[in-house]
Order: sequence, then C-alpha cells, then structure tokens
Amino acid sequence: MRSTGLPSPTVSDTVPESVPESVPDTESQTVSEIDIAPDRPLRPTAPVDTPWALSAGAVAHAFDVAVDHGLSEAEAASRRLRHGPNRLTAHRRRSAWGILLEQFKSLIMALLAAAAGVAYAFGETLEAGAVLVVIVLNTAIGFFTEWRAVRSMEALFAMGTVTTRVRRGGRIVEVPAEDIVPGEIVVLEGGDVVTADLRILTSSKLQADESALTGESVPVSKGAEATEPAAPLADRRSMLYKGTSLTRGSGHAVATATGMATELGAITKLVAETGEEATPLEKRLALLARRLIWITLVITVFVTVAGAVMGKPILLMIETGIALAVAAIPEGLPVVATIALARGLRRMARRNALVRRLSSVETLGATGIICTDKTGTLTENRMTLTRVAVATGDMDLPAAAPDALVREALTIGVLCNNASVMDISAATGDPLEVALLQAGVAVDLHREALVAEWPEVAEEAFDPDVKMMATFHAREGGFRVAVKGAPEAVLQAATHVLAADGAEPLTDERRRQWQARNEAMATAGFRVLAVARREAEQPDEAPYERLTFVGLLGLTDPPREEVRDALVACRRAGIEVVMVTGDQPVTAQRIGVAVGLVEPGAEVINGTDIPPLDRMDDALRARLLNARLFARVSPRQKLDLIELHQHAGRIVAMTGDGVNDAPALKKADIGVAMGLRGTQVAQEAAGMVLKDDAFSTIVAAIEEGRAIFENIRKFVRYLLSCNVSEVMVVGLAAMVGGTLPILPLQILFLNLVTDVFPALALGLGAGADNLMRRKPRDPAEPVLVRADWQAIAFYGVAFTLAVIGALEVAQRGLGLPEQEAVTISFLTLAFAQLWHVFNMRETGTSALRNEVTRNPYVWAALALCSGLTLAAVYIPPIAAALKVAPPGLAGWGVVLGMSLVPLVAGQARHALRARVSVHPTS
Repeated sequence: MRSTGLPSPTVSDTVPESVPESVPDTESQTVSEIDIAPDRPLRPTAPVDTPWALSAGAVAHAFDVAVDHGLSEAEAASRRLRHGPNRLTAHRRRSAWGILLEQFKSLIMALLAAAAGVAYAFGETLEAGAVLVVIVLNTAIGFFTEWRAVRSMEALFAMGTVTTRVRRGGRIVEVPAEDIVPGEIVVLEGGDVVTADLRILTSSKLQADESALTGESVPVSKGAEATEPAAPLADRRSMLYKGTSLTRGSGHAVATATGMATELGAITKLVAETGEEATPLEKRLALLARRLIWITLVITVFVTVAGAVMGKPILLMIETGIALAVAAIPEGLPVVATIALARGLRRMARRNALVRRLSSVETLGATGIICTDKTGTLTENRMTLTRVAVATGDMDLPAAAPDALVREALTIGVLCNNASVMDISAATGDPLEVALLQAGVAVDLHREALVAEWPEVAEEAFDPDVKMMATFHAREGGFRVAVKGAPEAVLQAATHVLAADGAEPLTDERRRQWQARNEAMATAGFRVLAVARREAEQPDEAPYERLTFVGLLGLTDPPREEVRDALVACRRAGIEVVMVTGDQPVTAQRIGVAVGLVEPGAEVINGTDIPPLDRMDDALRARLLNARLFARVSPRQKLDLIELHQHAGRIVAMTGDGVNDAPALKKADIGVAMGLRGTQVAQEAAGMVLKDDAFSTIVAAIEEGRAIFENIRKFVRYLLSCNVSEVMVVGLAAMVGGTLPILPLQILFLNLVTDVFPALALGLGAGADNLMRRKPRDPAEPVLVRADWQAIAFYGVAFTLAVIGALEVAQRGLGLPEQEAVTISFLTLAFAQLWHVFNMRETGTSALRNEVTRNPYVWAALALCSGLTLAAVYIPPIAAALKVAPPGLAGWGVVLGMSLVPLVAGQARHALRARVSVHPTS
C-alpha cells in the first residue's frame, strides 16, 4: 500500500523463519507464528461463512494459502477469473442510451416537436421537415458532446485507483485493489482503506474506522482472536470490511470475500441507483435556466399576440413565438457546464492535480488561503541521512568507518523500520524510513541480515500522540527494543544515554545538552529524529520506559525550487499561504525563509501555545489569523485553525497525507491529499489529490478552477446576449408592425449554429492571463453579476439596432424585395453573433491578443459556422427551406458593415471600462 507519514506503521516485509520457544502467543505475533492446523477439516478454497469464528490458521487453510508465502501470481490470476474483479457494481456510470434519452427530456425538444406539429397541421410540410432536422441535429450535438464529457470525467475519476500491498510468491508487492482475490494475504498499515473483507491474522495496535458500515463513530480495536459465530458485524473484532479504513496500527490479514460478495456489496445490492452528482455551479445554472424559461414564455406569448394584432399571419406568429422560445431558452447550459468541467479536469490532471469531487472545482476558484504541510509539499521529500549525533560527537555521512555509537544508532534506525530496500537505489516505503535503510546499506547494515539475527516478534505502531514507535527483537535471554521518534519525546522517556563506555544516567544537564544539539541541527536545516533502545524480558512490556538514549539522526530534505515562484503567484492572486507542520519551530522557520514564505525572524506559533478554539481571546485569534508559520501542530489544532479562518470568511484549502489529517481534509473547503506519500484514508477524505505532492500543483489547480468558472460565465453571457438579441429583434418588429427581420426557421438555424458552437468554444478556453492577478471570487457570487446583466442588455440593444438598420438599408436604400431584405437582416444577425465572441474577452486585455483570440476552438467554431451560414444561402434546398436568397455584392456590403456594429460597440465599451478602472475618478 502507499506509505504513510512519519513514521509509517507497517508490518515488516521480512518474516523470521522461526521464533524462540520463549515467545508467548500475543496479539503482536508474526506471520510465521500462526498455527496453520485447522480447527476442523476444510476443503481448500471452500467458502467460509463465519471466518471470524475460526482461528487464523484455520481460515488460511480454508483458502489454501501459505501465510508467509501468499498466493502465486498464477493462482491469483486463476482465482480472479473464478471470482471476478474486486469492485462493486458501478451504479453511477451513465450508459450511452441513458445519455441519448436525456436529450429528449428537455423543454427544448417539446417546443421543437410542437413547432413541427403546428407546421404540419397547417400544411407546411417543408417547415415541419426542417424542424425535424433541427431536432435530429440538436440531439446529435447534445449527445456526442455530453457523451465525450461524461466519459472523460469517468476516466479521470478512475485514475484515482486504490492500491493494496499483498504477499505474492513470498514477496510484498503493490497491486490494484480490484485485483485482490479470496485467499490473498494483505499487509495492513494505519491509513489504508480496506479493499476487501479480511480476517486478521496478526495485529499491532490495529484500529479501524467502521462508521461507514456500522455507524459507530469511535475507531474500533482489532485483533486476531476468534469471536463467537453469532457475533453481529460490529462485534467481529477479528474482521475488517471493505469500505472501512485503518486509523492506526499494522498487521496481516487474509481476504475472505471480494467485490459484491463483501458486506459492503450486500448493502450495495439494496441501494437504488442514485443520480449524478450535481455541483453548486450546475445547480445555479439549472436555476438560472428555469427562471429564464418562464420569462421567455411570457415574452413569447406577448410577441405572438402583438404580431397577430398588428395583422401578421397567425401561423407565422405561432411559429415565430415557438422559435423565439427555443432561441431564448439556454438549453445548452447543462451540457456546456459538463464539457467545461471535463475539459478543466483533464487540464488539471495533466498538471498532476486529480480532482475527486466535481464540487471541488468551483471551490478551487474561490480559495483564499492555503494551509500547507512542509515535507514533500514545500520540500522535495528526498530524504537523505547526512548527520549522526552521538555522545562521542557528530559524524557526517557517508562515512568510511563509523564508530561503534554511530553504528548502533544506524542499527536502531534500520531495525525500527517498515520500509524495504532491494539495493541502495531501489526502495519502497516512507521516504524517511527509506533514507534510514539506505544509510544502513551504505555501511553494510542490511535489515534482512539484522532481522535474521534478531527476529522481529512485535511492533508498537507509531502513535501520533506519543510521537514514537518501537519494535521488539528476540535475542538470547530476552528481547531488545528499538525505538525512534521525535527528539523531545524520546529524551523525555529516556533515563540513560549510551556513551563510549556504556550506558550512563541521563541527568537534567545532559538532557538540556542534547536538546541544544537537537535545536542546533534543526536550525541548520536538518529534520531530526532520535533513536533509543532498551532490554525487555517479554514482548508485551511497555516499550517506552527506561530507555537508553543513543543519538540523533539528521536528515536533509531540500526545498522545492518552484515553490518560490508559486508563492509569488499566490500573493498576486490575493491568496494567503500558511505553513502548518508537525516539525520543530526552527525547521519550519528555516524552510519558510528558504522558499520565500516569510522574512527572516518571522514568528513561529508553537502548537503547545495554542489553546482550544473556545478558549481563545480576540487578541490571540487575530495573532493566529496573521501568522504564517505553525509548528508542532496536532490534528485537533489543524481543525481549529481551519474553523478560525472559515469564521473570518475565507475559503480554506488544507493539505495532508496521514490518517490523522483526514478530519482536517474533510473540514477544509477543499482538502488536498498527497498522491505519492499520502495514505488512502487521506486521499478518500480529500477533494483533490496531488500526483506529485508539489505545492506549485495546488496553485496550478486554483488557476484552472478560476478558468473553469470564468469560461462558464463567458459562455452564459455570450449565449444569453445572442438569445436576447433575437427576442428583441423579433419583438420590436412584431410590435411596430414592420417586416419580420428573421423568420422562424432562420431563428432555429441561428440557435443551432451561430449560438452553440462559439459558446462551446468559449467553454473550452484556457483562461485569461490575469486570472491569478485578481482577488479570490466570493463563493456566494452568482454566475452572472449585475455587470454581466448590464452587458447582456447593452449587447441586445446593439444587435437590435444593427439588424433593424440592415433591414431598413436593404429595403429603403437598396430597394430589395422582402425575401432578399430579410436575407440581409438574417445574415447580419448571424455574422454579428459570430464576431460578438470577441467581445467576451476580459476587460483590460488587448483587443488583438487575449484569451479569446488565443483560443483555437473559437477560430474553428467561426470557420465552421461561417461555412454553414454560406451553405444555407447558396445551397438551393437549404435556402428554399430557410426562405433566403443570395444578397448580391451590395447586400454583402451591408451585411459586413452592419454585422460589425455590435463588435465595435463592445470593444468601445471594453475601452471605456478599462479607462474608468485605471482612472476611477475621471
């Protein structure tokens, strides 16, 4: 499984072949100690109804697996064919038929069908056929765009595949969770998501969060002892169930059920298929569309009645009214939201940010503060052990001949370890523990050889409250305990210190000297770890009593080079960054200065000085809100810091990697988990996972989140301004009693061609260059603000004047007959809407070089729409259906001149607004 935080509580992958007879049968037994004799004869691989009631050995025998060897690859493949993949039925996957049927459930389809019916009833078979063509094309466009978007998002979500560590052929390997089969020997560690139903074989301080399955909010202690056959699920202490998670400890287990055969699978069968997740943005768009529908219907009825009263043919006005309703309703909003989200998610994935929940995309764009860890996020997470401090002095590594005390310190670091190395360059596990093993290999201290000499018989898993971990190793006459942890914790627990002549009492003066050496190493930039040892008679003794302090291990982890630029980008974007780490204050300050987060001498708030939130006074709250460095922070204090900033009205992003970070990741507005070193529990709790653990990736994701929201806002503003223009043009003509500038089928054509494709192109843009030079958006801000509605009204008027003006010039200036004059007004509106896409640029950007002109999809949409519009005029069957005719050279001159009016007006508006923003008092 993925390695956890410091230190990672896993079971060693090296299992001793034998254990001395003095080892008692305890909970912390090793794999080789399991009695494989069954309680009763069982047919190999036969189903086991109550595995919790059998001994660990009996269950292993039932599934025909050697615990210390695991399944072979061939046997695992055979069982996978027999039992199927280890996954639940994918209820949420939308089929192609389902997406197609959704296209016919919209109001737009009902209105189009009504238009076709009315036309057919009045004998207008050509127009009825044309409307049916529109229905087919509209359905095809909606289906293919949404199908690709949905499949794209499903593929992105599938990228977050959970992996599990299993024993295969005597080796521990990491495999996709869906490859787990019954009988698999699974390696357990705190922070893992349980991926199958498991019978525990060995455990050390193992606890599981089963709230998702049982509703019990408190983690449950787990062990290998059998329970009663009739025990309810919540009381089966020897079982772990798919969908739950490990909060601490380590151990081994055998998979007893996978996929739909698990307890979670049984529940899944009872759950009805749920609908697709709707983000807050999608809900606001849907609400906007519903409101516009009612407004449109009122306007449509008014225009239809007014036209009839003014003497227009009733059939023409009914068709016009229906066409107006079709044109004015922004039926493309849900589709473009899906497409924009899918496109944005792909861009984020390419930049190593995997978004797990769609709602997180919108939240990213409004993020105002990032609370970030240090290790692996601001630093490289390339741990190297470079200094060892012992009683005889400090030694920098690599050293040709380390003295006895240095060698003893390295030995403890290698023994008290859950990583594994094949050689000095190939390793798996927590980077800190890997660094210890690699330092040991460099001086010929190999863990396999050490454990063969001193077999590991028990482990005291890392406890974030105690800040230490320990392993018990059998030796002649007793046990040796190897301990590593935070220097202050180990020094506090130690009573002696190892000197050249043996263990000596650790006096208060010596303890202060070691604390000073610890602080000096931390100030020099080392991540400091302490190691200690003790002797024990039994492996169940308290591991942290009467310790003999051995020394300090100094590891280096250089800052990431790109962090400084990312922090500059955050400051420009109005985003505050706070370092929240469990490391020492001097280390936090040094890294903060190195990456440019703070100036030298900046205050570091120590977790020991932070009281609970309800006991803070106003002065302390203000101090914490302004602080940028926090050290030795507990999981509870992370929650308080998040709540403190949220109460101040900020949208908080919080990074985390360990199981203890999960509550903070859930509480934050956007939880960001580490993909390389993060636990599965942390990744499940987060809304986004960083595939490279880099801080700069968070900043890139925020930029993408802002771009997605702005693209959707541009799309809505563009589409509504085009729709409003069509309503205003026809409405004005109907009320004054003149020639209709656009006929019903022409409106449908515009709605299908010149509205949709440019709008979709806007939704796929990369975003403006100045996105990260603005303050964070208010999360309560609607999709369209007052300025957007003012712009829509302004553009509607500009379109109306241009189209009516073109019609007047054609009729009165050129003396053209009605069909040719209407052709000119139709083409004017069509091309005006195409040029109008350039009005969607951000104010303050260059008219020639901006996010719209750089968008290749915009140019492709313009080329396609221009070609379709020309085809509508010059291909006789289409021209006959639309009742248009070639306008001639003079007519094209009018079309070109008048269609540019909205573009010129829009650019003038941009220039005026930019001038006002620069000179607000002028």
